[in-house]
Amino acid sequence: MRRVVFNQKGGVGKSTITVNLAAIAAAAGQRVLLIDLDRQGNASRYLLGEAEAPEEVGSARFFDASLKFSVREHKPVEFICETPFENLHLMPGSAALDELHAKLESRQKIYKLRHALDQLAEDYDEVWIDTPPALNFYTRSALIAADSCLIPFDCDAFSRAALYELMQNVQEIQADHNEALHVEGIVVNQYQPRASLPQRVVQELLDEGLPVLQPYLGSSVKVKESHERSLPLVHLEPSHALTQAYRELYKTLG
Repeated sequence: MRRVVFNQKGGVGKSTITVNLAAIAAAAGQRVLLIDLDRQGNASRYLLGEAEAPEEVGSARFFDASLKFSVREHKPVEFICETPFENLHLMPGSAALDELHAKLESRQKIYKLRHALDQLAEDYDEVWIDTPPALNFYTRSALIAADSCLIPFDCDAFSRAALYELMQNVQEIQADHNEALHVEGIVVNQYQPRASLPQRVVQELLDEGLPVLQPYLGSSVKVKESHERSLPLVHLEPSHALTQAYRELYKTLG
C-alpha cells in the first residue's frame, strides 16, 4: 500500500501524522519506506534527529539522477537510508529539492517516482509519502505514485475552505494520471472535544458524507517532546492516549 499525506495548507500536522503512522506500521512488523518530498525535511529530522543522512541518498538525489538519465543505472534502493527504528527506512528530503523543481517540471519527470516504487514493490509492505504544503511537481508525483491519499484537517474555517479544492485536485490527478488513486480519509488533527467549533465543523463534514476517519487526533505536549527527541510516539510513550489514538487510526486504515 502506498499512501500520500497531503494538504495544501501548512501547519496541519502533515509530517507528524506521516511519521507516526509509518512508525506504528514498522513497529507492527511491516517493512516500511517513508519518502520525504518536502524541502523542509521535517519528517526526515523527526526520524534521524541531528544525524545527517549520507550525501548520496535522498529524494533530491533520486530526482537529480532522473534528470541526468542515470536513474536507469541506479536502483531506487540506493537513494534510501536506514533509520534508528527497525523495519523503517527513509528517502530523506532536503532544501536541494527547490533547486530541481523547475527542471523536473520542464523535463516531464512526473512518473519517475511511480516507476521507482514499482521497482521497490517486493522490498516494502507499505510506503508513506510526506509532501510539501503545495500542489507542485513533487506532490503531483506522489499522488500519481500512490494508491490513496490521507488529508490532515485541523478544524478551522481556513482548513475547510481548502479541503474542497484539495479533494478536487486529487480527483483531477485520478482522472488524468492515476485511476487507482482515492481519498482514503480525512484525518482530524489537534481536535478539542470540548470546544464547540471543532465539533460543529467535523459534524458538518460528516453530514456531507465526506470520509472523516476516526478516532480524531487530539493535542498533546507529548508531540513536541516527540519532535525534540526524534522519537515517534510509539517509541517515546507507547501507552499515551494519543499514541493509542494513532494505533486505532492505523487499524482503521486496514
